[in-house]
Amino acid sequence: MPSEQVESPILDAGSDSSIPSIVIRGGIGGVLMGLANLVPGISGGTMLLAAGVYPDFIAAIAEVTTLKFKPRSMILLGAIVGAAALAILLLAGLMRSLVIEQRWIMYSIFIGLTLGGLPLIWRLAKPVTPAVFAGATGSFLFMVAMQLGLGEGNTAGAESSLFLVLSGLAGASAMILPGVSGGYLLLLLGQYEVILGSIDTLKQGLLGGPDFDLVFEATAVVVPVGIGVLIGVIGVSNLLRWLLDRYAKATLGALIGLLLGAVVGLWPFQQPVEPEVGAIVKGRVVSVESVKDIDPEDWPLMRFEPRGGQVGTSLGLVIAGLVVTLGIARFDSDA
Repeated sequence: MPSEQVESPILDAGSDSSIPSIVIRGGIGGVLMGLANLVPGISGGTMLLAAGVYPDFIAAIAEVTTLKFKPRSMILLGAIVGAAALAILLLAGLMRSLVIEQRWIMYSIFIGLTLGGLPLIWRLAKPVTPAVFAGATGSFLFMVAMQLGLGEGNTAGAESSLFLVLSGLAGASAMILPGVSGGYLLLLLGQYEVILGSIDTLKQGLLGGPDFDLVFEATAVVVPVGIGVLIGVIGVSNLLRWLLDRYAKATLGALIGLLLGAVVGLWPFQQPVEPEVGAIVKGRVVSVESVKDIDPEDWPLMRFEPRGGQVGTSLGLVIAGLVVTLGIARFDSDA
């Protein structure tokens, strides 16, 4: 089957944006991406779509990795990466607590933010062809299967530097693809707590003294993970650009399916429940002695029947998240 001869509409979507618009949208997208990658089930790529900078982000990475250092691309990457790094460094502990203690509120917000990325991709996919529907159906079914079929990660996984590099690579690959959560993959690999804990340790070491012992301890994890992230971002971005160059409609359809499928895993009305003795948590049987040592973050999730007020509040938060992302996109069109 011959490839589609389409001039990458997604890669040229924001080429007329002004520099202030690039910086503001890049900063907002970076913060959202950083926060999203702290939460299992949320995709950083989805948040970049919501902020309207995903097309330019993919194009900019592809340009930089082929040694084309255009000022516009460098400004965008600097805004996104800088904002994401600050969000991760400063808010890792807070986001972890909010997701554990206020899951239904946070997930409602993220549903709205996620759905806010759909209008951009749908607009780029027009005129809609069967390839768009085929790509959307395939990726949506993949996301549903992943949400329903994958179990919890196994903490028995190795924590060697090589495994941490591979974890960073996997997390970054998912981070780039809308709908696929880097945090969720790290949870499955048993590295979510290790990496977030090291980031929090690094923050304490940098802001509390500084304490170089804590910094050195954290870098033993953060550095190899960072190397993996860099490799993953470069590889997946260039692959995605290649697919958009040659199979634009099917790829755009797949992005739509990934976004819709992401919502499946964000059902807000679920809460962590303390595991019972004899249950298996992360590959280990819970005993009377160990049950109290299990972090609430690792407790199994159980759906609950929401009260009327919760349903209304959840819908309001979904709409608020949607309005925010649409407002960001409107800002770009008016800039």
